[in-house]
Amino acid sequence: MTAHCGLSAAGVGARRRFGAANLSRSTCTIAAMGQLFVEGWAPEYGSPFETDDALADQGKVDESVEVDGPWTPIAGRDDGVAEIAFVDGVRRIDARLTLDNPEGPVPGICGTYGVGAVIWNREVHRSEYADIQIDRLAVFGNGQGSPVPMAESGIVYRSESIPDSDPGMLIQRFHGSMRKAEAGLSERLAQSGLFVVADGPINDLSATEKVGYIKSHRAPYLSPVRAPIVGRLRAGERTPLFLIGQGGAYPRYSWYQRLAEFPDGHSWTGVVRCEVSSALPVAAAQTVANRTAAVLPLVGSEAHIDSRAPQNLVPIAALERELRRSLGDPSFVYRALRSAVAAAAVEV
Repeated sequence: MTAHCGLSAAGVGARRRFGAANLSRSTCTIAAMGQLFVEGWAPEYGSPFETDDALADQGKVDESVEVDGPWTPIAGRDDGVAEIAFVDGVRRIDARLTLDNPEGPVPGICGTYGVGAVIWNREVHRSEYADIQIDRLAVFGNGQGSPVPMAESGIVYRSESIPDSDPGMLIQRFHGSMRKAEAGLSERLAQSGLFVVADGPINDLSATEKVGYIKSHRAPYLSPVRAPIVGRLRAGERTPLFLIGQGGAYPRYSWYQRLAEFPDGHSWTGVVRCEVSSALPVAAAQTVANRTAAVLPLVGSEAHIDSRAPQNLVPIAALERELRRSLGDPSFVYRALRSAVAAAAVEV
């Protein structure tokens, strides 16, 4: 067979003939012959940035875990923690895949994600990157799939499959793999004795000192009686703890805190939400909440530098830049992937 390149709605594609695979837990069993098409990613196929709204559980909130009576803002307290690890991940959809089986086309995507940490040593006033990990993943639908040939510069995608064929579900699986890698890194760093601040909701609910740091507010958690306290918070203050997901699969303690004050901002400007595992004792959760309320404003970004200020913390912004650099140039990766598929087709 010769390589073939043809125009499609998403751009120019390269294809390879090979055995289609039925995948279970990323294990391939070669079945009928098919062709793999590699095409450009287009916005109409879905957003590559999925959220963690499934963890919201906003209807299962206990507001009495720390203060049972009237709520007032609580001042943060810096307990002098020596080192803080900031953990984050970035991801990118590299291409759209189509496996052209005799039974019908199988949709897929391939993408690259990176996770890592910035370790802030407060005693020597130094930060450094740590545990940078880059992974490439191809996700196919309909319970089928195929290995993706290795591309130039050692670009290798591992393959997985899901029963669904919706592009949004393919992206969700890809996003979930990154979040799982973030959770694993956060837990390893926490078990090593570091205090961890992880960008995004917390996924690992082990009883270690790691904080999920949520910059946006998509779900309401507090009752109308409690919610007004958020607008009264000053920089360095927090709300009392409340329990999210009571009786559910993802119970965790949470609180709101303000990083900075803006005279021209609305009542929630500069406010973030943090959470820790409810496996921690309440006293330990209080210590962590007081610590984050006092320390995180010190690393809040400035509006003239970062459009997401102050919520996009300086260490996390620096880590995101390093991770994106480590993903590789997207145009090079796409060309290398197409060339590898085309070259493999010639060899068949």
